[in-house]
Amino acid sequence: MASIGFTRDLFFTTTTVVDWVDVFTRPNYKRIVIDSLKYSQDNKGLVLHAWVLMTNHLHMIVSTNEQNLSDVLRDFKKFTSKKMISAIMQNENESRKDWLLDRFHFAAANDKKITYYKFWQDGNYVEEIQTADFCKQKINYIHQNPVRQEFVTRPEDYLYSSARNYSGMTGLLEIEPIVIIS
Repeated sequence: MASIGFTRDLFFTTTTVVDWVDVFTRPNYKRIVIDSLKYSQDNKGLVLHAWVLMTNHLHMIVSTNEQNLSDVLRDFKKFTSKKMISAIMQNENESRKDWLLDRFHFAAANDKKITYYKFWQDGNYVEEIQTADFCKQKINYIHQNPVRQEFVTRPEDYLYSSARNYSGMTGLLEIEPIVIIS
């Protein structure tokens, strides 16, 4: 278990879908993010300490073992962007398919680096965690997000979050919990 002051730097990150589009409302879309995070853990040195996937953004507390965090996040976003667009295109039951693709195409039209579709907003919100109080605040913020949105009444009841791990349940992803020694 990690504690504040261990050798790795901890970061609070937020990655957001363009225009805050609520796309992570279907299990198959959420699974793309979960599988990509798992891949990043297994192959890119991403260490998850806390996380929550909401309908249009992903919050995490992370560190890395091998690569620079910005490289890991860049690769994650590039891969998930392609997978999400493909999944939306192939989903015959997606009632919002045309609207979603139009939004992502419109976002790409204003970005010279992207040809067809832009899924994620540029950049990531990244903030280094330097104090135990700030770390506690961010873990609480992450885990309370689904409660504030009234998806669940208890954080550990939300499947797409590390709150399950912190409450002793099995989560969708393995994490390295942060133990704050006061």
